[in-house]
Amino acid sequence: MLQKKLIQNLNNILFKRNYYIFILIISSFFFTFYYGFIGIFPIDSFLIYDAGYKLLNGYHPFRDYWSITGPILDYIQFVFFKLFGINWFSYVLHAAVLNLFITLIFFYFFIQLGIKTGYSFLYSISASILAYPSVGTPFMDHHAVIFSLASGIFLFLAFLKDKPIFWFLVPVFLFASFLSKQIPSAYLLLLFFSFILIFWIFFKTKNYKFWVYLISGSILSLFIFLLFILINKIPLNSFFIQYIFYPLEIGKDRSSSINYNFNNVFSQFKFIYFSMIPLIFVLFRLSKKKLNLEIKKDYFLLTFTLLMVSTFILGQIFTKNQILIFFLIPFLIGISHFFCNKYFNKKFILIFLVSIVIISTIKFHLRFNENKKFMELNNVDLSLAVEAENFDKSLKGLKWITPYNISPAEEIENLIEIKEIILSDKTNKIIITDYQIFPSILKLKNIAPNKWFDSMSVPSRDNKYFNTYKNFFIASLRDQKIKTLFILKDKERYLKNIFNTDCYVKENINENLSKINIEKCIN
Repeated sequence: MLQKKLIQNLNNILFKRNYYIFILIISSFFFTFYYGFIGIFPIDSFLIYDAGYKLLNGYHPFRDYWSITGPILDYIQFVFFKLFGINWFSYVLHAAVLNLFITLIFFYFFIQLGIKTGYSFLYSISASILAYPSVGTPFMDHHAVIFSLASGIFLFLAFLKDKPIFWFLVPVFLFASFLSKQIPSAYLLLLFFSFILIFWIFFKTKNYKFWVYLISGSILSLFIFLLFILINKIPLNSFFIQYIFYPLEIGKDRSSSINYNFNNVFSQFKFIYFSMIPLIFVLFRLSKKKLNLEIKKDYFLLTFTLLMVSTFILGQIFTKNQILIFFLIPFLIGISHFFCNKYFNKKFILIFLVSIVIISTIKFHLRFNENKKFMELNNVDLSLAVEAENFDKSLKGLKWITPYNISPAEEIENLIEIKEIILSDKTNKIIITDYQIFPSILKLKNIAPNKWFDSMSVPSRDNKYFNTYKNFFIASLRDQKIKTLFILKDKERYLKNIFNTDCYVKENINENLSKINIEKCIN
């Protein structure tokens, strides 16, 4: 009878968890798809779309086009395009899968901490709303933070439960984060390694086995990376220059120009800091208790969590982008729930924690999902958006509106006119534009030698890697036998340091488009 009752209770728990998981899957996909089909910020929204298309045509990052951002997004998008076709649906699906990934990681993590299923569900559904829907399409910063946080979660579980799989997954996801974007993983590597050493010295002095799993995960990650490098014949020197050495130069310039004022460091992260307060209270409570092994370990885990979240904030400050790390709030609240239950066990504390999650989720959902602040669309009337399918059928379902001071209908008309002009040109050509949707729409087989064109991606003339970039750029045009460059809007300025203006012939077709013949420049 007792056995039957236990089995029934277990079945009830499993049914309840599966039901919650099903809702989390729906939520992760719904919010990403809904907001991923509303509005665009061209330079960001089309970046990975074009990279996936480049790979479909046999062009690889670092070898064929200059890239200072992580290649892992390009290759993942290549897979989605292969499976689901070149269209906006398969593009947003990529982002939705990442949103589902971190949502389920959250749910698994909270269940592993022993938090009741209902609370675990609440904190996880908050993450599904705050993580990827703010941008809605694949973006390197989101991938990097999601993979880094997954690595941090598995390290927390490794410290807590010491299971081999957790140790193994830590370097796997940290490496995936690094190949998405260099930070925050570069900072977290130092933090993680420091805490692993402390853990080894103070809590596992006679056990070396966990190192085997950590090293195995690291070796596997490195092996897969090198395999990709070798199979695709990507020069390692190009990878190091484009992805490590040149970005370090950018980092130096950016760090020196950061304004460490109250708003940048504190005000814009106030809800995250506020979510850290319960953990600080627990730390204070532990400092009053008599130290034993369990207290020491909890102190260790709390310190690790607070420093990890601080590192995410530091990385966000250095990127100087819109804030995307608000899904750290349910993460922090979940850990606060775990420790407050253990050391306070007061109902009003849980009510307080739940209130923080609900209020912050609503607040940032409205600001970043509904008002599209991350995409710089918060001052735009989204109701004016038009069907992007009018531009091309591959964009079916996308509501076209940009932050630019132009009506969406007029913008689409201009782009259609540009499309027809470029289609009528029969020379070998590339397009230099923020609207990097053009190559796939026009089915071009040639590519621009840079992943995107702005003051960060293109080295300035006084940068020590400028000549490397210039030679790479010209060699690519020469190999592709490019005769014509179509330039949209103000992108010509990124060519003036590469070519002498007296070697090319420029024709201004209209106010948005110019055509440049570069035959004399590369022969």
